[in-house]
Amino acid sequence: MIDLKYLQKNFDEASAKLSKKGVDGEALENLKTLFSNLKDANARLEVAKADQNRMSKLFGEYMREKKDITELKAKVDANKEVIVVLQSTANKANDALQTIALAMPNLPDDSVPIGTDEDDNVELRKVLTPRVFDFEPKEHWALAEINGWIDFERGVKLAKSRFSVLRGDAARLERALINFFLDVNREKGFEEVCVPFINNASMLQGTGQLPKFEDDLFKIEDENLYLIPTAEVPLTNLYNDEILTDKELPILLTGYTPCFRKEAGSAGRDTRGMIRQHQFNKVEMVAIANPNESDKIFEMMVENASDILTQLGLPHRVVELCGGDLGFSAATTIDLEVWLPGQDKYREISSISNTREFQARRAKIRYRDGKKNRLVHTLNGSALAVGRTLVAIMENYQNEDGSIEIPKVLKKYM
Repeated sequence: MIDLKYLQKNFDEASAKLSKKGVDGEALENLKTLFSNLKDANARLEVAKADQNRMSKLFGEYMREKKDITELKAKVDANKEVIVVLQSTANKANDALQTIALAMPNLPDDSVPIGTDEDDNVELRKVLTPRVFDFEPKEHWALAEINGWIDFERGVKLAKSRFSVLRGDAARLERALINFFLDVNREKGFEEVCVPFINNASMLQGTGQLPKFEDDLFKIEDENLYLIPTAEVPLTNLYNDEILTDKELPILLTGYTPCFRKEAGSAGRDTRGMIRQHQFNKVEMVAIANPNESDKIFEMMVENASDILTQLGLPHRVVELCGGDLGFSAATTIDLEVWLPGQDKYREISSISNTREFQARRAKIRYRDGKKNRLVHTLNGSALAVGRTLVAIMENYQNEDGSIEIPKVLKKYM
């Protein structure tokens, strides 16, 4: 959650930053009105409490001096009722402000490029040169049919559209990729963690998926539980409402989980193949860091994901997201986009974000700095999305007859 004290004291500055994320003026004016309402309600409540204290002192004096307290008692009783009403008004004003604040995105870093969508993202560099084919490269769904790797029809039969079944070597390759990703992350200092794939609503609010993105989540009927959309949720919330010591930081975590998303609002996009599925596997990196170290850790996480792609021999590019394409919780994000020759374009395969204090404030993750408790910085990123890596290997390592080579680094896993 954004820092409401900062927002109130620096409203124009914060508004300018939020406008980079596409937050409209009406929403900000509504927030300003709520601030004003809360300030007014608290001011009137403080006056009523001060009156109550003053009359309570008079009450004691009247009793000691044996004065008639009838009129004063009536005023005290009436003021008590006023305080109850004003307290209720202040509570409602605060609740309204908190509700709006929970749906307000994180402030982007000053360095984030200005732009409205992915077309305005900034390419930082390309890594590896795409292969030049002496035949027309096929897309992964055509290769899947030739090799019997992906059964889309039976995936739909078992569940619904945007579910698929991996068979034979594809299933083995998926498992090999998960193990490879976890091994590389572990070698870089990340602790491997196996977490629940179902989390409660409080955890999803902590990392920013609730309340704003509830329509994209699969909820367990009659339970306050959801299938996780990413391992970022359980890994980050391992330390929900905890106070860490400075010596414990940074905490680097990695874990494999399936991810579940309704893909609300994506109708008509990537309807063929495995690019956009309701269920997909992912290996995640999460860091909980001292604010002074988070930029350095952010760069390390980007390099780690890029190194994995390089070891796999997959051409990719590193892209800085503009404000309009930045995620809800992110202050800054770097995407890695892998080259898909069948589609003749780069497609996102990893998104690495520094959320600064945004998630920590929602999830109450703090560390003790001397005598003070301060909010940590939280970071997250894919290393990598397994299904999209499988697709990239299929398209980049295909032969003219449709057969597929296996990258050297994966052969020991298969």
